[in-house]
Amino acid sequence: MLCTDKGSRLNKGLLAAVFTVLLAMLPWRAMAAEPIKIGLITALSGQSALAGEAITRGLQTAIDEINANGGLLDGRELVLVRRDDEANPAKGVVAARELIHKEKVAVLFGGLDTPVSLAIVPLANQARVPFVGPWAAGTPITKNGADPNFVFRVSAMDELVDKAMVAYAQENFGSEKFGLMMINNPWGESNQKGLVAALDEKGMAPVASEKFDGDAIDVVPQLTRLRDAGADTIAMVGNVGPSAQVVKSLRRMGWDVPIVSHWGPAGGRFTELAGPGAEKVHFVQTYSFFGEQSPVGEKLIAALKAKYDDVDGPEDITPAVGVANAYDAMHLTALAIENAGSTEGPAIREGFFGIDSYPGLIKTYRTPFSPEQHDALGPDDYVWAQFIDNRIVPVERND
Repeated sequence: MLCTDKGSRLNKGLLAAVFTVLLAMLPWRAMAAEPIKIGLITALSGQSALAGEAITRGLQTAIDEINANGGLLDGRELVLVRRDDEANPAKGVVAARELIHKEKVAVLFGGLDTPVSLAIVPLANQARVPFVGPWAAGTPITKNGADPNFVFRVSAMDELVDKAMVAYAQENFGSEKFGLMMINNPWGESNQKGLVAALDEKGMAPVASEKFDGDAIDVVPQLTRLRDAGADTIAMVGNVGPSAQVVKSLRRMGWDVPIVSHWGPAGGRFTELAGPGAEKVHFVQTYSFFGEQSPVGEKLIAALKAKYDDVDGPEDITPAVGVANAYDAMHLTALAIENAGSTEGPAIREGFFGIDSYPGLIKTYRTPFSPEQHDALGPDDYVWAQFIDNRIVPVERND
């Protein structure tokens, strides 16, 4: 009996130990501590690297706030996983596949460039992983025809920006004869259609339209044709380098003409590349850290100054649009994940539609997304800016 009792006690102890080990290995225990991966694909090198860094800072600051408040889904922390697309659609696709299938990100952010975004959109929809755009403005990115559509955006949209460009030029420069200068890629094509439509609504048409390549070093021939056609304003769409070449070519021609631009010049070393005359380009933005700030703006500026040694004030938060859009987009995404109650893509997609109200940086968002509307920002959220002393500042209005 004694031996039997002792053996029984040993067996019970062994079973209890095994049970404890098995309990600790249960999937729900592992999941409770597993971080939620947030993917980012953007230009982290080259002429647009500054914009990629701005998006990174906006996302990371929001992630830091969310984690400090206990994370999501009962304490799971968010982790940002980045990849450099080098502004190359093919590299963007490779990065997207890696983040979706290998890293298993819950949500994918990115697409600084419209061509990169358009290349990623089909992958995201096929994989049923939400793809959130904090920069690229191409209209077909969100209006991509997929059903269900997993692409959302907290940024400008071309067809709305184009209307704003026409209205701004007429109000501030008295523009009547628009010459279009479009980058020769899908982003330029998107805005070509949008600007023609916007002018048509005003009973107007471009006096001439020209295209220029991303690696162009001289666009005098195109600009000469616009001048000869009688253009009194240039509506420009191009990223940092190409836009800088437009300014340099105008200077060589001696043609002083107003330039109303999409936000491409804000994405990097524009003043350095363009030289004198860069300040004459007026471009759209969604936010400015100059002037009186909301409590959210004050909190974000303080957080950026504390986290990054190169940020001493608003002039160092640049491009502002990258930081602001990404910051709000991450917080809205967090609400979608909480609404979903999981990290499954289809559930998060529905979670975006369930967002009621969020007091963000750019504005207070009220039902920002619906099955029919995947863009959270509109024309009323745009501001106009220019470069002054290498700083992006709001255009001073002469009211």
